[in-house]
Amino acid sequence: MTEKTVVNDLKDVTVRFSGDSGDGMQLSGTLFSTLSAILGNEIATFPDYPAEIRAPKGTPQGVSGFQVRIGSHDVYNAGDKTDVLVAMNPAALKVNAGNLKKHSIVIYDSDSFQKKDLEKAGFKTDDPFQELNLNSVQVIPVAITSLTKAALEDMDVDNRIVLRSKNMFALGVVCWLFNRPADIAERLLKEKFGKRPLVFQANVKAFLAGYNYGNNTHLTASTYRIETVNNEKGFYIDINGNLATAYGLIAAAEKANLQLFLGSYPITPASEILHELAKRKDFGVKALQMEDEIAGISTAIGASFAGHLAATSTSGPGLALKSEALNLAVMLELPLVVIDVQRAGPSTGMPTKSEQTDLNMALYGRNGESPLVVIAAFSPTDCFDAAFWASKLAIEHMTPVVLLTDGYIANGSSAWKIPNMNDYPKIVPPYVQKHFDGNPSTWKPYLRDEKTLVRYWAVPGTPGYMHRIGGLEKDYYTGVISTDPDNHQRMVKTRQEKIDKIADFIPEQEVWGDQNADTLIVGWGGTYGHLFEAVKKIRKAGKKAAFTQFKFIAPLPKNTEEILRKYKKIIVAEENNGQFASYLQGKFKNLPLYRFNRITGQPFRIEELVKEFIQIIEE
Repeated sequence: MTEKTVVNDLKDVTVRFSGDSGDGMQLSGTLFSTLSAILGNEIATFPDYPAEIRAPKGTPQGVSGFQVRIGSHDVYNAGDKTDVLVAMNPAALKVNAGNLKKHSIVIYDSDSFQKKDLEKAGFKTDDPFQELNLNSVQVIPVAITSLTKAALEDMDVDNRIVLRSKNMFALGVVCWLFNRPADIAERLLKEKFGKRPLVFQANVKAFLAGYNYGNNTHLTASTYRIETVNNEKGFYIDINGNLATAYGLIAAAEKANLQLFLGSYPITPASEILHELAKRKDFGVKALQMEDEIAGISTAIGASFAGHLAATSTSGPGLALKSEALNLAVMLELPLVVIDVQRAGPSTGMPTKSEQTDLNMALYGRNGESPLVVIAAFSPTDCFDAAFWASKLAIEHMTPVVLLTDGYIANGSSAWKIPNMNDYPKIVPPYVQKHFDGNPSTWKPYLRDEKTLVRYWAVPGTPGYMHRIGGLEKDYYTGVISTDPDNHQRMVKTRQEKIDKIADFIPEQEVWGDQNADTLIVGWGGTYGHLFEAVKKIRKAGKKAAFTQFKFIAPLPKNTEEILRKYKKIIVAEENNGQFASYLQGKFKNLPLYRFNRITGQPFRIEELVKEFIQIIEE
C-alpha cells in the first residue's frame, strides 16, 4: 500500500536557505520566492549576505542566507523566526539556530556534517542539534551532495558544475514540501540558464532529483499548501527595492519629458541601481560609472545644469564623500536626486547589513545652512513611488532630494503590480521661458516664483537666458556675487523657506489603528512592515494603539504636530540611536517620547517590538 502524504493548508510560512557564499542560497531563495509570487502568494524576502569577503569555507563568518515569507495575505515583512531551514553545512545551522520556531523543520545536507565540518563551525561534539539544544525541531537529514552527484553522474559535466547544482536539489525538496509545481520552476531555470545549455540541464536534473526524492521517500508525513491571493488584475513581477528605485527614476523622467542621467560609483548595497540603469538605453538613460563618489555626484550636477533629471546613488560612506558637492547643488538650486541605500556603519562598518543610521547625515551633513528634501521609502515596492516623488519634488522645486532606502528593502523583494502611469501626476519643470513671456531682459538667475520661492530653470542653450551660477553667495535680485550681510541672511532664510513650503505639495500624514488610543507608535522608512505587523498583534492582544510611518521627513507633512499632540505616549522605533526621535523633539518641544532603538544590522524582531511596546503602553 502506498503511504499517503497529508497536505496541510497554512496562512503563511517562513523559509530560510542557508549555506556558504558559494552554495547558491541566494539563487535558490530567489527562485522559490518568484515561483510563489507566480502562484499568487504574497511574498517578502530578506537576502542576508556575510559582511566578510571570502571568509573561510564552512565557518559561521561565511554563512549566506536568503529568507522568504510567503502567505495568502497580510505579508508585510520577511518574518522573524523560520518554519523551515535548509542548512547546507553545520555553520549555517549554528548561525540560524536562534531563529528557529518550535517544531520547525530543518533539512540539512548530511554529507556536509562530518567531523571536520563540525570542527570548522566550532562545534565541540558530534551532535550539533543536541549541542544547540534543538530538541523540539523536526530534523530531516538528506545526503544532498552525494544524491546530486548520483543524479548527474551520466552527464558530461565537471565536478564544479555538479557541486554548484546541489542548491537546486535542495530547492527541489523544498518545492515538493510546499507543493510548488515543478514545471514552472523548470521555466524559471531556463530563463536563468538558457544561454548555457549544459548548466541548465544540470540544474534542472538536480532540481527534479530533489523534488522526486521528497515525493518518493515521503520525507515528512505532511506537505504544505499556501492559499493563493485573488489579487487585482494586472501584470505582476517579483521586484527588489533597488530595481524599483531605478524604475521610479525612469518613470519620473518620462513624466517630466526629460532624459535621465545617473552618475555613480559602485558601492554595496546600492550598485544594482547603477547596473540596471546602465542597461536602460532603451529609455534613453545615460548612466556613467565614475572613478569615485565625488566624480559621480559632480557629473550629475553637470547633467542637471544641462537640463536632465540627474541622480546619483550610494551608501553611507559614499554619502559622506558626496557632501561637499551636494552642498554645491543646494547653493546652485538645481534638481538632483541622491539615493542613499543605508548600511551598517560607521565608516565601512558592516557593508552587507542594514540600518537607519544616515538620517542625521541626510538632514545636516553639510557645511553652512544647507536645507534640502529628505524622503524615506517604506518597502521594496514603495521604492518606485518614493523615487518618483523624489524626482518630482527635485524638478518642480529646484532642489536636491535625498532618498533614503536601506539594505533590507533594497535587496528584499515583494510582488509588485506594474502601475498604470496615467495614474501618476505630471511633472512640470519650472522653465524660465514659460514665466517671462519671451522677454529675458527682466530675468536674473535667482528670481523666484512668489508662491513657492522656486527659482526658474534656464537650461543652457535657451536663447537670451545666458547666466552664471556657482558656489559663492549671490545677490537676491541681480544674481551677482555678494558678501552683503543682509543679503546673505535673506538668501539663507529664502532657501529654507523654499523647502518648508514643499509641505503644501506633499500628502498629509495618516494614522492607522485605534482612534481613541493613548499611545502612538512612530516609524520611518523601511521598518514599516515590521512595525505595522507589531501594531496589529498588539491590538489583537486587546491593547489600544495607533501607528504612523513617515515617508516625508524634510519637510514634515503639515499635520505632523497636530497628530503628535493628541497622544500621551509616542514610541519612536528606529534602527539607530534615536535620530528621528531627536529630530521630532527639536521640531516640537515637550513631546512625551519613548525611544525603541536597535542597531544590530538586522531587521526588527516583531516579538520584541510587541513585548516592549506593550510594556510601555501598560506603564
